[in-house]
Amino acid sequence: MDATTGRTPGRGGSPRVDKRRALLDGALEVFAQDGYARASIDAIARRAGVSTRTIYNQFGDKATLFEAVIVDSARRTADAQIAIVQRCLGKIVNIEDDLIEFARLWAQPAPESALHFALVRQVIADARHIPPAALQAWQEAGPRRVQKEIAAHLRRIADAGHLTIDDENLAAVHLVQLVAGDATRRTFYGAIPLPTEEVYRVADAGVRAFLYGYAARRPRGSRASRAPQAARGRRP
Repeated sequence: MDATTGRTPGRGGSPRVDKRRALLDGALEVFAQDGYARASIDAIARRAGVSTRTIYNQFGDKATLFEAVIVDSARRTADAQIAIVQRCLGKIVNIEDDLIEFARLWAQPAPESALHFALVRQVIADARHIPPAALQAWQEAGPRRVQKEIAAHLRRIADAGHLTIDDENLAAVHLVQLVAGDATRRTFYGAIPLPTEEVYRVADAGVRAFLYGYAARRPRGSRASRAPQAARGRRP
């Protein structure tokens, strides 16, 4: 099934599936533009090309619709992010170079995720008015799922002798914050892009900081153990 149209290639699509896909996509646009509190069912119905009765029949109320929308959007964004994790962290050959490849991809805003992060900006601004169940479901479908994937790869990399990690979940938080936290803050979740070279500069430095703390420790007394190669860096 095509994630955008909801149709099964070559067979057409179920009208019910197509209508639900159109409804979720239209509601995502409205929630990302207006936020949860200001978005109206009438506006969502117009954007999705359905009747308000259809929305109430399928979801019951705005809170249930919002939860469905943010979970759907988070899941699709997480799928794309997990693909980056698997591509870069699934084949460690040179620990610093491979982590830098991951960091640069991770810190760059993906155009296909722009609407999702516009929704995230609205959620942050509107969090007190959003049902806690929707916030929890969003975290489980998106950020926590991605964090678990990164943590699993870091544990495998540590077990292979490249890193020294006691808590892979905390290490995953540290890696993401070091390589992309500053870019996320400065771009307001992608609203104001940074120059690519600046994103790369921050991401590369984040990898070196991560490796300074987590690179596999050498025997005590070794000069290299006091000044890890990763901390010195091999890139300009």
